[in-house]
Amino acid sequence: MLKLSRLTDYAAVVMAQIARHPQASHAAADLAEAVQLPHPTVSKTLKMLVKAGLLESQRGVQGGYRLARPASHITAADIIAAIEGPVAMTECSQAEGECDLVATCGVADNWQRVSLAIRTLLESVTLAHLADTTPIKLPVQLPIQSISLATA
Repeated sequence: MLKLSRLTDYAAVVMAQIARHPQASHAAADLAEAVQLPHPTVSKTLKMLVKAGLLESQRGVQGGYRLARPASHITAADIIAAIEGPVAMTECSQAEGECDLVATCGVADNWQRVSLAIRTLLESVTLAHLADTTPIKLPVQLPIQSISLATA
């Protein structure tokens, strides 16, 4: 089964909670309570999101966590990459990926197209979309046929 880790799911939940109140600074304990997750898990997630540049943290009485940029400029792909690393279906689908079978496998180009289509879709979904309670309208057809691997 292809699925995101729980930590990535939690990261999206925490980021959406912050995005719903972008002017406020959010303490880790308050976020944990708001989203009903364990405080240590939320703290770990917040640290990873800060390290990835998606959140900013400020210490002190008025401190807390805030979005590093507007929710409309943070994508689902950004959140996934912050926790799991680059979005790719196979090792050879990553820019720096290596594979011993690349000369003989015969499917690398197509896996790269699939990875690129998934990445393109995830890059089109913003944190603002995720934070909104309105269902996201996804494209009917992915641009997989028009993908040029040379320019991607």
